[in-house]
Amino acid sequence: MIARARVVAERVGGRTVLRALQSAAPLTLVPRRGPGPVTVHLVGSAASPLGGDDLHLAVEVGPGAELVLAGVAATVVLPGPRAEPSRAAVDIQVADGGSLDYAPEPTVVTTRALHTTSLHATLSGTARLRCRETLVLGRTDEQPGSLVSDWTVIRDEVALLRQRLTIGDPTLDASPAGLAGHRVLATELRVGEPHTADPVSGDWWSLIPLAHGGTLATALAHDAVTAGRRLAEALP
Repeated sequence: MIARARVVAERVGGRTVLRALQSAAPLTLVPRRGPGPVTVHLVGSAASPLGGDDLHLAVEVGPGAELVLAGVAATVVLPGPRAEPSRAAVDIQVADGGSLDYAPEPTVVTTRALHTTSLHATLSGTARLRCRETLVLGRTDEQPGSLVSDWTVIRDEVALLRQRLTIGDPTLDASPAGLAGHRVLATELRVGEPHTADPVSGDWWSLIPLAHGGTLATALAHDAVTAGRRLAEALP
């Protein structure tokens, strides 16, 4: 399955409007009605990603616009019939003064799955970005497949973050240099907000300032609820 989806938010007359909202199953974009910030829910409308799937989501936030893009259910990565890898990519552009809060639900990497996920964000000027990723290694009592997660964040042509995470090797995942035997890794990036000048850490969580602005918080746990709580402890 190949799917391409796109959402464009712009500020018009003092408020944010959705200029484009293009869905492609399984990437279905559903705007939320009612008060509060402009919110679009990302709904999985088909079983995906499966081995061989290629999914791409483009997000554009114009100058001064504010957008919340949130998931509604966990993504379960499944193997395909021919042991092919699956791929999911998110391409983000936020203009000067714009703001994006991207918070998908957890990604569960099931046994025998081969998955690559990437996020590439380009920011301008005072753009603000919040981005969270929660990775769950397998369902209950299940060995996970393999996953590679790449994050690249650029602001005004300066790299804020280039990070690659590889999971699925039992020895490395169990080592202190890896996930220390934990099943869940939660990560949150914040750019364009006040942040700590020094790295801090606590019970299986850490908060690290980036060299050119922003912070990266990570938390490890044996379940997603505990990982979320520890991530909240890390963030101001």
